Amino acid sequence: MSILEGPTVDAASGTANSLVVFLHGYGADGNDLIGLSQPLAGMLPDTAFASPHAPEPCTASPMGRQWFPIPYLDGSSEAEMMEGLGRAKAALNTYLDAQTSARGLAADRVALVGFSQGTMMSLEVGLRREQQLAGIVGFSGRLLRSDALETEIKSKPPVLLVHGDADQVVPPQSLKDATLALKKQGVEVAAHSRPGLGHGIDNEGLGLAAGFLSTVLK
Repeated sequence: MSILEGPTVDAASGTANSLVVFLHGYGADGNDLIGLSQPLAGMLPDTAFASPHAPEPCTASPMGRQWFPIPYLDGSSEAEMMEGLGRAKAALNTYLDAQTSARGLAADRVALVGFSQGTMMSLEVGLRREQQLAGIVGFSGRLLRSDALETEIKSKPPVLLVHGDADQVVPPQSLKDATLALKKQGVEVAAHSRPGLGHGIDNEGLGLAAGFLSTVLK
């Protein structure tokens, strides 16, 4: 199993009592999102940030990384996608366990922030961990295997989902689909559609995330 590594940023106050873990999208790496720690630190001075690189080189973009292959982008099979997802879940769970242990933090002091494929990973892993996380933020992603959630869900951290209504990579309908599926399982969800936004994170969405994180990590 791959051991995940990636950039980290210490708490602005010098003492971290919480942790935000960024999970990047397909074809990027941990450096892609760690910069978000800068605007978030103002509202989260006692929070450290970590942004692991996904475990595999990206098939469609070898300079980047992938959490798992995506058939319609790289020609992989559905079976290969599911095998990759299984490996990535194991690696991410190990990473989260190591980060919380090393920092002496309880699970409810840790939040996940994902973008695109990183959102898929955040929801796939965060809802199936025995000890409930503080919260999950998902930008421009979707909920994988929603049909399996009913039997596999183990904890119900609050979730914030933000998605551009002009997203041409992950369909905007994914926001509604994920929201309905999560609410069906009793998960507290706040969903925001961003007018005119494509596949990305805008200042308004980042502000929503900052407010959400400051609440769940207070």
